Amino acid sequence: MWNDLSALTLVVCICTALLAGFVDAVAGGGGLIQLPVMLAVFPHNSLAAVSGTNKSISIVGTSVAARTYAKQIPLERRHVLPMALCAFIGSALGAHLITKVDRAAFEPILLIVLISVGMFTLFRPEFGRTPSHEVRGPLSASVFGAGIGFYDGIMGPGTGMFLVFGLVAFIGFDFLKGSASAKFVNVATNLAALMIFIPTHNVMWLVTAFMAPANMLGGYLGAHTALKRGSLFVRLVFLGVQALLIVRLIVSVTSH
Repeated sequence: MWNDLSALTLVVCICTALLAGFVDAVAGGGGLIQLPVMLAVFPHNSLAAVSGTNKSISIVGTSVAARTYAKQIPLERRHVLPMALCAFIGSALGAHLITKVDRAAFEPILLIVLISVGMFTLFRPEFGRTPSHEVRGPLSASVFGAGIGFYDGIMGPGTGMFLVFGLVAFIGFDFLKGSASAKFVNVATNLAALMIFIPTHNVMWLVTAFMAPANMLGGYLGAHTALKRGSLFVRLVFLGVQALLIVRLIVSVTSH
């Protein structure tokens, strides 16, 4: 597999994993950067194989970011644990259905949702700057986690971003705590998907061996940067990742 790739392509893959890990640790959405590059580099591999490999790389960086955040931000176990469990179940179901669902059917709906979320965040400057006075209970977190977990298993890009938004908008966290909590949930969704992808031989382990260390370093650097610069920085990166995903979806939808 790697015999067909140039040294330059290998460097691009590693740099992509580093950048994806950094962005994902700050505001989610690392898959938006990493997955398209992998699809371009491995055009003859199945979608399931590329997705499974993407998960095997991402879980390393996400785990490091989660550990880094946990050292400075107390984990809201009452919300995060049931959310992670429901997200795990949803992701496993989504990964199981990935070869049976037309992804193109989701894209126009996802585009509308993304634009709505982006407008909502952009025109509310104080949104997510500080925690809400009315933090919702674990049930809301669980329901939201199941839905996002399903999306992560069946599609993936932007999952961390949606998790951050949900934890801020529906649960009441600020952006920094939302990003930190999202990492733990994202680890659960990646693990659940891998439990489907690995037994079906849909992980390219050699690719993972090259890209995972870079993603791990990116996750470490991203989490430290977010902790240092706070919720406003996370919010700005969040909006930037959203804009990138919207552009990507517009191109995808109009090309069908």
